[in-house]
Amino acid sequence: MANHYFKFKQFTVYQDKCAMKVCTDACLFGAILPSIAKRKALDIGTGTGLLSLMFAQKNLDAQIDAVEIDKDAYEQAQSNFSESNWSDRLNVFLSDISSFKFNCQYDFIFSNPPFYENDLKSADDKRNLAMHSAGLGYEDLLSNVIRLLQINGTFAVLLPFSAEIKFIDKATKFGLFVIEITRIKQSTKHTFFRSVIIFCREEKEITIKEIAIKDAKNSYTIAFLDLLQEYYLFL
Repeated sequence: MANHYFKFKQFTVYQDKCAMKVCTDACLFGAILPSIAKRKALDIGTGTGLLSLMFAQKNLDAQIDAVEIDKDAYEQAQSNFSESNWSDRLNVFLSDISSFKFNCQYDFIFSNPPFYENDLKSADDKRNLAMHSAGLGYEDLLSNVIRLLQINGTFAVLLPFSAEIKFIDKATKFGLFVIEITRIKQSTKHTFFRSVIIFCREEKEITIKEIAIKDAKNSYTIAFLDLLQEYYLFL
């Protein structure tokens, strides 16, 4: 059974109400999210609120709105936000992103969207909503990003590595262009399993990075430690 909470250096994420628990690749995504000079950010499908909390820690001037469609997850994120040091800068809304009416556009949007569009679904409806395209397909996500992103804004997404090419192709058709890709391995012995992709609205030179979570001796790599040491309690 998963622990009902995950304690970080500056905040705690309670997760007993959420289908999707805190996981290493989501934490790595949160650590990779850039520091930005601009101040208005949007987290699509926040779940426990993990990514918003990590982003708030890194960006002390950022105002962050988060959207969550599942009522239990929304309540969990709301509680996690209110107990954090940044409760005055974090807002969560219970809504489908497509129907929610925002009164602004955002400088930065990030999302850990549903995975495994073509894989078998589990018997858990909440987990299906969190992990499959039944809740939010890639085209729906991209159309809402275009609707809500400032002209000079950026968008970051965490995806299965197998979906990287497909998602980039779809994004290009929506007028979003890759500026950075970070490909992630479980260890130096494994192949890539996740991609963090950052987009903007104009074509630029693409930076490609690689990171392994563990080394050949099953210890965290230096690159992983450098990214997560601000967050993980025992690093």
